[in-house]
Amino acid sequence: MQSPLASISHLAKLHNSVRVDPFTCIHEDVIIGEGSHIHSNVTIYPGTRIGNNCEVFPGAVIGVIPQDLKFEGEYTTVEIGDNTTIRECVTIHRGTKDKWKTSIGKNCLLMTYVHVAHDCQIGNNVILASYVGLSGHVVIDDFAILEGKVAAQQFVHIGRHAFIGGASLVRKDVPPFIKSAREPMTFAGVNSVGLRRRGFTDEEVRTIEDVYRSIYIQSSNMSKGIQNVKDTFPDSPIKDEIIHFIESSDKGVIRGMI
Repeated sequence: MQSPLASISHLAKLHNSVRVDPFTCIHEDVIIGEGSHIHSNVTIYPGTRIGNNCEVFPGAVIGVIPQDLKFEGEYTTVEIGDNTTIRECVTIHRGTKDKWKTSIGKNCLLMTYVHVAHDCQIGNNVILASYVGLSGHVVIDDFAILEGKVAAQQFVHIGRHAFIGGASLVRKDVPPFIKSAREPMTFAGVNSVGLRRRGFTDEEVRTIEDVYRSIYIQSSNMSKGIQNVKDTFPDSPIKDEIIHFIESSDKGVIRGMI
């Protein structure tokens, strides 16, 4: 299953079912789980951990040291969860002293030419379309989708089930369950189609729509919108998640419709 034309360090740990195609280079201190397939011309650097049933396509570079002038050679890792697909020419850099690792969850899809910088923390079932660029320390929660050519600034946080339109520039945090687009990026409605596809009930979707209508449309500013939600909406996990996300944001969240 491992081509004699691949360069695989004897200090790497690959499950015996891992397939490695010709002209790939796998360095020491790499772990790759059962059933994974590493295509030709992939480079995997020390500190990389790849789960089970992953697929890495030609030209990908994983685990290289970060492009951070504060990096001092500390031991850090890249950790990739099970069933994740890394397409052609994706680059994923190791962490720094901030998080000590760059992590990508299970069941993710990173399309061609995606860049994931140091200390990014990506959840499960996330899709990053072609040419997405994540600066360092970006956090993306489960089931978020970023369309092609989205660029995210350092330290931004993108919430669960968020959908970001193509070529958007993410300078502020993006709350969960919403669509966002335009320049500057703004709230563009609730990701209702995506939520229903993932099993949210009509009642849950209506709650999300009502909460964001109060925050972004009916209120003169976000603080008043949040207070109105606290005062008038019945308690629910969805309400709590939205309020907690917005109130805990260090960078501030994206603004409402223009």
